[in-house]
Amino acid sequence: MIEILVLFYSRHGSTAQLAAQIARGVNSVDGVSARLRTVPAVSADTQATADNIPADGPPYASRDDLAECAGLLLGSPTRFGNMAAPLKYFLDGTSAQWLAGTLANKPGGVFTSTASLHGGQETTLLSMALPLLHHGMLLVGVPYSEPALTTTRSGGTPYGASHVAYTQNETTLSPEESAIAQALGARVARIAATLATPT
Repeated sequence: MIEILVLFYSRHGSTAQLAAQIARGVNSVDGVSARLRTVPAVSADTQATADNIPADGPPYASRDDLAECAGLLLGSPTRFGNMAAPLKYFLDGTSAQWLAGTLANKPGGVFTSTASLHGGQETTLLSMALPLLHHGMLLVGVPYSEPALTTTRSGGTPYGASHVAYTQNETTLSPEESAIAQALGARVARIAATLATPT
């Protein structure tokens, strides 16, 4: 059994909902399972320390999760067209993994959520793709052969899965958003399984 790391930060729950659907897509592929992980919030209080275990949801990610995964799906809400600081902070601490090539030649994909239809989804997805490229990952998007990509009226892009929340309380994904998220998870899982198969 190989594992795909679904690593995300979620403030109000929308990105967590996407992560759950992506994990569902990963788990739909024989011989592959999803490992859900999150990152702690960043505090402006320089004396603050977060608990080692979150109060709810998946555990916090460690560098071991990166080494043990066969692929990575990275998710964040949009912050001014960019990934949120907690996820960026985690990624900024992966220089040792970059030098060692820990993620090189593994498939990777990205996902995001915004409060508005034109809230910077594509720039956020691209901002998350950049560190994956620097790590030598094989970037995976959503092809237009996925039917939901051409029928969605909210989230979903060829760059990765996405959700439009409109308000902080609208964390329920549309059927198309769920389908696109599952398709992305399954696609990364299938590629990882193919790469892991001896030739």
